[in-house]
Amino acid sequence: MPYRAIATDLDGTLLRSDGSVSSRTRAAVDAAEDAGWLVVIATGRPPRWIPPVVEQLGERGLVVCANGASVYDPARGELVVRNDLSPEVAGSLVDELQAALPDATLGFEQGMRFVADTTIERADPRVLRQWLEAGLQVGPIREFLTEGVTKLIVRLPESSPPGSAARVQRLVGDRALVTHSTNETFLELSRADVHKAVTVERLLEGSGVAPSEVVAFGDMPNDRELVEWAGWGVAMGNGHPELRAVADEVTATNDDDGVAVVVERLLTAP
Repeated sequence: MPYRAIATDLDGTLLRSDGSVSSRTRAAVDAAEDAGWLVVIATGRPPRWIPPVVEQLGERGLVVCANGASVYDPARGELVVRNDLSPEVAGSLVDELQAALPDATLGFEQGMRFVADTTIERADPRVLRQWLEAGLQVGPIREFLTEGVTKLIVRLPESSPPGSAARVQRLVGDRALVTHSTNETFLELSRADVHKAVTVERLLEGSGVAPSEVVAFGDMPNDRELVEWAGWGVAMGNGHPELRAVADEVTATNDDDGVAVVVERLLTAP
């Protein structure tokens, strides 16, 4: 099967653990584009964290952010798509999560800004200071619900037991999709019908590229829908067991150019 597009996660996947793009990976992505392939970045990152990646990787068109809940145009420095939780749904989730998880801290991505409830003041002072310097807004979280929420964040205590994502998913039901891109103490909730795969598919509409012609790369549960949707789904060697179990292939780790290993092979396949 000839492939015509790459859809890839960033952290733990295209990027090395130090946040850099290796020369080999950059060359493989360039070679894919030279061969006529489309390249789509699909990350859990908010749009404000995209410019440093563009500096290393070069502009590759629109970027799927926040696990599919938004699309960012690096060339214009603005969002072109927002798939938000409505203020009403987000408000009901906030009320129920605060009641059920009194030790959790809630926050959310709201377009280009990041806000957090005053309970974040319980966090490590150094972490809080870094976030405030980066533009974090802090206040009673309901005061920020004057518009939709791109991604709701639930930060649980480090002592939380395994299975927190499943428990929170049961709590919110079909009102939101719960996933995580790090460990289960940092949960990410978006609109129930939004994930990386559905937004990548929408971006590819009109290109003539079918899902069967896409190679997808990821490392964490928030990449699962994308890896299962693509014609060839690849989990990184450093990937979460849940993702490795559903992938068509497990490649080398992100620090060993796992994306490049697969792209180079597919580009030279007969």
